Amino acid sequence: MRIVSGIQPTGSLHLGNYLGAIRNWVRMQDDLATGNGDNGQCLFFLADLHAISMPHEPAALHAATLEMTAVLTACGIDSSRSILFNQAQVPAHAELQWLLNGTARMGWLNRMTQWKDKAGKNREGASAALFTYPVLQAADVLLYQATHVPVGDDQRQHLELARDIAQKFNNDFATEDAPVFTLPEAITPPAAARIMSLRDGSKKMSKSDPSEMSRIELADDADAMAQKIKKAKTDPEPLPSEVAGLEGRPEALNLVTIYSALADTTPDAVLSQFGGQGFGAFKPALAELLVETLGPVRDRFVELRQDREMLDAILARGAAQARELGVPTLDATYKALGLVRG
Repeated sequence: MRIVSGIQPTGSLHLGNYLGAIRNWVRMQDDLATGNGDNGQCLFFLADLHAISMPHEPAALHAATLEMTAVLTACGIDSSRSILFNQAQVPAHAELQWLLNGTARMGWLNRMTQWKDKAGKNREGASAALFTYPVLQAADVLLYQATHVPVGDDQRQHLELARDIAQKFNNDFATEDAPVFTLPEAITPPAAARIMSLRDGSKKMSKSDPSEMSRIELADDADAMAQKIKKAKTDPEPLPSEVAGLEGRPEALNLVTIYSALADTTPDAVLSQFGGQGFGAFKPALAELLVETLGPVRDRFVELRQDREMLDAILARGAAQARELGVPTLDATYKALGLVRG
């Protein structure tokens, strides 16, 4: 079993990233990776090549890549048990993308929902990289013969595209007995992983929201976390004793969901404890649990981000491992296409 997943180093990581992806990464690492990788392998990468599909500041991108390395390490990603690297240090990602561009179809890319959302009405002004980055996403996982990829609802379409590209390539250029690419399966995160904005319970918590009060950032100190929970949007009604009573109350549901995810329990279990109480009692309890959970992560992050030499070393070591793993697939792809390399 080989799991591959990536995250763009843009903006500060927040609670939604932690509960929706990073904590799951750590658990998958702990379940799979041993000292010699006998039980499986995890590759986690910082998608800096994807980041240049949108306008960006080069210096900010470089700094964000190192900071995100520090955050992931603080959260529990162990570079001695998982492979942690950034795309730009593994040229095979971009190389394989170009080779797969001959198999991907314009119609497939035109149907990508995120392309439509990010390009908006100015599709003619969008970069070619924004249009083709789902092919790079396919290369990201196919390069390593990933068996499984953690995906949320917003990325499921892209994994299906990766499978379509892999299947068509295998059909066109390989044999059934010796396919070039493995078709990766999806790992779906738990339902509790969908964390919404603290200011609007109908919108997903996001790095791009202009209001810092809409999200808990992993770099927030204890006071900032507590203040954001205190000021989170709610309603005047007390908490019900069952989840069904939260229907039509998205902000209340979101706070209960956050508590249950942090406590590794169910929303019903949370409501059995706090049902009938108002947010004046629930919010302080939530803030305390949040600080207890994320406080050590934040402290470790502050320590790690000062050691740029160590962060560079983590990425360099992971990139070297990733480059070695990707060689057989890249060689097989060139050979299948009839391309001659020196």
